[in-house]
Amino acid sequence: MQYTYLLVNFFTIIIPFLFSFHPRLKFHKTWGAFFPAVFLTGLVFVLWDMLFTKMGVWGFNDRYLTGLEIGNLPVEEVLFFFCIPYACVFTFHCLDLFMNEIGGSKTQKIITLFLVAFLLIFGTIHSSKSYTATTFFSFAILLLYAQFILKINWLTRFYVIYAVLLIPFFFVNGILTGSWIEEQVVWYNPEEFMNFRIGTIPVEDAFYGAELILMNLLIYKYLLNRKKAVAAANLKTTAL
Repeated sequence: MQYTYLLVNFFTIIIPFLFSFHPRLKFHKTWGAFFPAVFLTGLVFVLWDMLFTKMGVWGFNDRYLTGLEIGNLPVEEVLFFFCIPYACVFTFHCLDLFMNEIGGSKTQKIITLFLVAFLLIFGTIHSSKSYTATTFFSFAILLLYAQFILKINWLTRFYVIYAVLLIPFFFVNGILTGSWIEEQVVWYNPEEFMNFRIGTIPVEDAFYGAELILMNLLIYKYLLNRKKAVAAANLKTTAL
């Protein structure tokens, strides 16, 4: 039982890792962008996690842990911020290769503004609940930054792919929150979230996960584009 969380991380990443070297996918060739993205995003989320663990917003069941810790977090929890983004960014990379264009800039803007409005309204209503308010407000800010400051054109694609990712998300997070096992691996303080669950999963987790993956993707795509721009500039210089 003490390897439960560790095995969840392992089985989340093993298939995406093995298929990273597939000749049609070649995800391993983007590692130079992925690893800085996952490190920077992971640093933000690990610090957030450490703070909320210290505040008692959530905690961990020793029964399902190896006992190794980094700061006040189980090592499995820290690995979560590498394994889950790896699987999700890999999936985005694969689907992005074969997916046709979805909607347009107007559709993306409408969906984004609707989602931001939802997050701000419910974040304000539940402003006394740390997990709800922090997740909803920070995700709303990230979406606004992506839409209006960075002006990225793939947000609609992210929404569609994340909807697909919610299927394995509910399975993995279901195990961590107590589905199919005797106790929760991760417990939540009922005073710090809306206490509305999908099965055993707090609904905030879906938005927390979306923010985690979007932040990874924003950095990852930026680094990929910069690498392509440098390569194009070098090619032009060589041609001259």
